[in-house]
Amino acid sequence: MDQNDLLENERVEKILSPHPLSFMKLQFLCIFLIIWGLLVLWLTSVSEYETIFAEWYMVLVVWGLVLLLVGVIASLLTIRWSIFFLYLGLVAGAVAFVFWFGLQDSAGVFIPIYSVAFSILGFLLVELYRRSHKYIISNLRIIFKGGVVTKRERTLRYDKITDINAKQGILGQIFGFGTIIPISQSGFGLGSDQSFAAGGVELGTKKAGFLGIFGGGKEVQTPRARSYYELHGVHPYKEIKHLVENMVQDNVITPYQQEQVAVQKEQVDVQKQMRDLLKKQIGSKEDQKEEKPES
Repeated sequence: MDQNDLLENERVEKILSPHPLSFMKLQFLCIFLIIWGLLVLWLTSVSEYETIFAEWYMVLVVWGLVLLLVGVIASLLTIRWSIFFLYLGLVAGAVAFVFWFGLQDSAGVFIPIYSVAFSILGFLLVELYRRSHKYIISNLRIIFKGGVVTKRERTLRYDKITDINAKQGILGQIFGFGTIIPISQSGFGLGSDQSFAAGGVELGTKKAGFLGIFGGGKEVQTPRARSYYELHGVHPYKEIKHLVENMVQDNVITPYQQEQVAVQKEQVDVQKQMRDLLKKQIGSKEDQKEEKPES
């Protein structure tokens, strides 16, 4: 961090980046692409289902439908429809390559190679995205930076933090990294989960029936933020968590401190009043001296 970006009396305590395994959810999408591509190669080459994929378009249809289905499921779980559209773009790209270069007869080989190639590209993009994150912890504030194309930055002072949410996944517990979400007074760092329940009831006789569906929604506030607005996957987790909690504690004004500040402010006000009173008295004496006639 440039020294010109620091505030007066500010010092940097830690400069952090997410752990290499902290974006495993995105990396798993690339891993699945490799596994599914190799599985398609096995199905079309040496498996007992080879005859099903005798037609080239069956390879594209099965490969594409499974990919889109996984994209929908992943998008629903992560609340990111960009995953689905990414897989949709991969399917559209494969179809375009097959028709453009006339690869219909070798689709069973092209699709696995295509899948592995784009999964490797995906790994590189995820790593680039991870490296774009930077978290600067100073004695006065936390600075969050992230983004590859669009750069984002957030500054949060410790006296504005009302709560700290921390979590570790299975990999985080093994390798010692975790995510820390500082929640501000304005509620930044909180998201909402919505659930929907539905049920059906059939009424009537054998000849006639009625099906009713009833639903309801419930909103629950939960700690959530983008990876560039939280301490995402930081290592060592426990040390950073302890450091942030101590910084927040040092910047929290206790009731006793508030009382002391109020007393000091009252004393300053009294001193100002006395100073103004003395100035008035001195000024009135000088005026009286000027008004006395010369003897």
